[in-house]
Amino acid sequence: MKHIKIGGVETFSTVDFPNQMAAVVFMQGCPWRCPFCHNASLQKIGAETNFIWEKFVDFLKGRKGILDAVVFSGGEPLVQDELADYVREVKELGYKIGLHTGGYRPEALAKVLPLVDWIGFDIKAPLNEEHYKKAVGGVNHFRQVTESLNMIIDSGLHFECRTTCDPRILSISDIYTIADELKAKGVKEYYLQKYRQIDGDDTPDGECDKFFEDTDLLRYLQSSFNIFDVRK
Repeated sequence: MKHIKIGGVETFSTVDFPNQMAAVVFMQGCPWRCPFCHNASLQKIGAETNFIWEKFVDFLKGRKGILDAVVFSGGEPLVQDELADYVREVKELGYKIGLHTGGYRPEALAKVLPLVDWIGFDIKAPLNEEHYKKAVGGVNHFRQVTESLNMIIDSGLHFECRTTCDPRILSISDIYTIADELKAKGVKEYYLQKYRQIDGDDTPDGECDKFFEDTDLLRYLQSSFNIFDVRK
């Protein structure tokens, strides 16, 4: 089995899989260049790493009964063709599986979907081609994103959608649009995440906070979804 490339691991997290204690695998490679990305070191596809998968499996064997789940994050996990094989190996150890994805490759998602227990799906912008292209750094994968989102909705899996509120690419009006689009698709759980300035960005704190201080917007989102919350 060809080795997947992993940029790092968090051995204990309570925030990456709802109500589960999890280890998080940060997979190497992402086709997008979102301006708010804090994991730029994981962007290069195919970059060699010194991570030894077998040692991680041994770690998981020793944490059975302590950890509940393993989350495959990134980067973008769907970049790597071998993802499903490694997810299956972890699943066979008795762990629940979480997946963080932006929906880049629906054909890869289809292979792993039967093995996954929960998905965190990143919604970068309103669901139109031009806005999405801008939000992910100039590449056009809008068809793939919408196909993946529809696949997840149809699967019946527990999932959430979440949006990082970078004021350089999103307005408050855009959040209303995203909410309406997701609600129309049947999404039940949605989160707003605060943008934290990356190095070299001098966006004022007030611009980053405005989404979370707009009480009309928050009320609207609370009324639009079964579960809504903010993450600052």
